[in-house]
Amino acid sequence: MTNDKEAQRTAVARGWREATEAALYGPQGFYRRPEGPAGHFRTSAHASPLYAGAVARLLSRLDASLGHPDEVAFVDMGAGRGELTTAVLAALPPDVAARVRAYAVELAERPADLDPRIEWRTTPPVGVTGLLFANEWLDNVPVDVVEVAADGVPRRVLVNGDGAETPGGPVDGPDAEWLARWWPLGPEPGLRAEIGRPRDEAWASAAAAVKRGLAVAVDYAHTRDARPPFGTLTGFREGRETAPVPDGSCDITAHVALDACAADGAALLTQRAALGALGVRGGRPPLALASSDPTAYVRALTRAGEAAELTAPGGLGDFGWLLQPVGVALDPLLAE
Repeated sequence: MTNDKEAQRTAVARGWREATEAALYGPQGFYRRPEGPAGHFRTSAHASPLYAGAVARLLSRLDASLGHPDEVAFVDMGAGRGELTTAVLAALPPDVAARVRAYAVELAERPADLDPRIEWRTTPPVGVTGLLFANEWLDNVPVDVVEVAADGVPRRVLVNGDGAETPGGPVDGPDAEWLARWWPLGPEPGLRAEIGRPRDEAWASAAAAVKRGLAVAVDYAHTRDARPPFGTLTGFREGRETAPVPDGSCDITAHVALDACAADGAALLTQRAALGALGVRGGRPPLALASSDPTAYVRALTRAGEAAELTAPGGLGDFGWLLQPVGVALDPLLAE
């Protein structure tokens, strides 16, 4: 009887990529639930309006670099419930906002109260001129997990519906090539990695939507010289980190190997550096302002606290920004 139960349990096990795809995006998936991602975790877009203001400033600078075209696109990948798109439109100067065509790309249904100026899509538009912005999208592109077995061979990790894992077959083909180049594993049993190849492909496909302009991905990230030895796969539910269980009850996420996603000419920055170049800094306002204009001082102090959260070392400030220009120079867009 025990052997029959074990065989049944193993029979339903599948790779983390397949299991996560169903758990997040299937008919009853986590990202199709009515409360949306904001009901379970807070991104930079939810932390402060300063974030949307910085994105709007980047879009305005890009508009100038493009020569103020009749139409400039803002494409929000993994738009949640349209919070960032809505806030960016509100933060743009009127002359830019009047020419912006906004797209929110998301699998969930369009929110009923969304700004009618925003076009809701399940795939990005093709051939746009403007800014494609992916805030914490790539970390939710499902990936397979591998673990070095007792024999020193990296094997695909299989998982069933309650989160229990079993070892699968050895990694081979393009996935093995990706690991060798971007996340080489030593022979020590227990070392883990996440195969980022689906994210490389997803980002290349999304960025290809931009005919001229800039594509930006912002996410939890690591680079080849500092890969975490045991991987980063985890879950979030109702604001708390939890075990990743692929049953649709929680978010399942893993940090992104952004350096593997980057194409020729792309730049990698920390969020602290990127937001600093876009005018977001966490310095306290001068104390003299407290005496001359107490209300303004309190407002400035609030903004400073929000800026400090967005740029904090060890927190949001350590997020990675991948900036991929298409037919424009990057330096003017980040000039302080």
